[in-house]
Amino acid sequence: MNKKNDCLLVVLFLTALLGFAQKKESEKKQPNIILIMADDLGYGDVGFNGNKEIITPNLDLMAKEGLKFTNFYAAAPLCTPTRASVLTGRSPFRQGIFAAHTGALRPAEKTIAEVLKKEKYQTGFLGKWHLGWLEPDKIESRGNYSPPWHHGYDETFATKSAVPTWNPTKTPKGWTSWGAQKDGSWGGSIYIENGKPATDNLEGDDSRIIMDRAIPFIKKSISKAKPFFATIWFHTPHEPVVAGPEYLAKYPNLPIGKQHYYGAITAMDEQIGRLKTFLKDNDVDENTIIFFCSDNGPADPLAKKGIASAGKYRGHKHQMWEGGLRVPALAWWPKHIKQGIVSDFMATTNDYFPTILDVLNISNNKKIPLDGVSLQPVLNGEVKTRETAFASGYQRLYKNTELYAYIQGQYKICIPDKGDKMMLFDLKNDPEEKNNLALEKPELLKKMVAELEDVKESWRLSREGNDYQW
Repeated sequence: MNKKNDCLLVVLFLTALLGFAQKKESEKKQPNIILIMADDLGYGDVGFNGNKEIITPNLDLMAKEGLKFTNFYAAAPLCTPTRASVLTGRSPFRQGIFAAHTGALRPAEKTIAEVLKKEKYQTGFLGKWHLGWLEPDKIESRGNYSPPWHHGYDETFATKSAVPTWNPTKTPKGWTSWGAQKDGSWGGSIYIENGKPATDNLEGDDSRIIMDRAIPFIKKSISKAKPFFATIWFHTPHEPVVAGPEYLAKYPNLPIGKQHYYGAITAMDEQIGRLKTFLKDNDVDENTIIFFCSDNGPADPLAKKGIASAGKYRGHKHQMWEGGLRVPALAWWPKHIKQGIVSDFMATTNDYFPTILDVLNISNNKKIPLDGVSLQPVLNGEVKTRETAFASGYQRLYKNTELYAYIQGQYKICIPDKGDKMMLFDLKNDPEEKNNLALEKPELLKKMVAELEDVKESWRLSREGNDYQW
């Protein structure tokens, strides 16, 4: 063999070796992570959970392409506590967050964004924060200054709390409740963009306004060849829920209340589809995992009017019935999650944090108790039963009462609403919670109440500082 052939063989060998190394490197590439959350979206308010009227083609397709959860719980039946659980993997009662606008996310709590920032992720928060005030000079009596940039986020476009789902800087026509201003402006909350009040691109559909900031953030991360963590928390369909003309026109045969409600959800779904298309067009879809859920069940007034729906489940937001806690949810990760999985595994918003740690092979500080479990085995189709219990607590403001729910296996105990006693239900055989078994199974009730008391004591120790002593 001559020298020319020898050189050729060496070049081919080195090329093959480089290709192998690049393949190995790509296999180890950190996945991008997107957490999407709707606000007050009921279990029955999406097509993939059986609603035949609503138009949610993008979410429906994601449920088919990925994993649909049928047994997914918000950590509490309202916004602020659930949001705290998403970012920390810890029960809101463990963090001292009992209801909306009570306290804020504590500086000592470790968030997903803080963990991923150390792993060289670009971190962005877009949408409704609701975990603390964003303007230090405008803090009300029940609030604390605790913006997302204090909790690991590099770029932010956030509101303190709710805004109208159409024209978010203006009071909707006919709206006379909280947030309404005589001059027609919106007084409930404003957008703060990277620490300063936003001034442009604030008209029209609120979900589009949020996505108009989310996509550039992701695009910038891609251009830097950096993995990204995007938290996209829509306001839809929280009141005041308003849909633009083109979305109202999609539901001509429905009452006007439903037209606005469904129209706003369809507009949000459209923006989720826009995000998916962007990821695919930029060849990062197969390296991006998306989790989608709602922060609690449907809002009380809209559910009572028959506009919003918890599906077959009883109750709504602010209650410990299944309708207040069980929410629509899915996970989407092309080529990593087998298509079409429908899982009845009892998953919760507490599980996002430990799942992301597991996916990225990051060890947790064992001194900090977590209330969630990793869902990675569920995503792989390996596990169907949760071994640990799920506990939820909520303090009803102005009503001087605390509500609790505790689920272990097929059984659930709960104090559904103010004035109720502890009840016991068999969710496997009675998911609609029609038959209270408290008198029929007193020993089981006693056992589960004792277990809940142990959990509550653990929560108390945590929120009083036990977890932060290191």
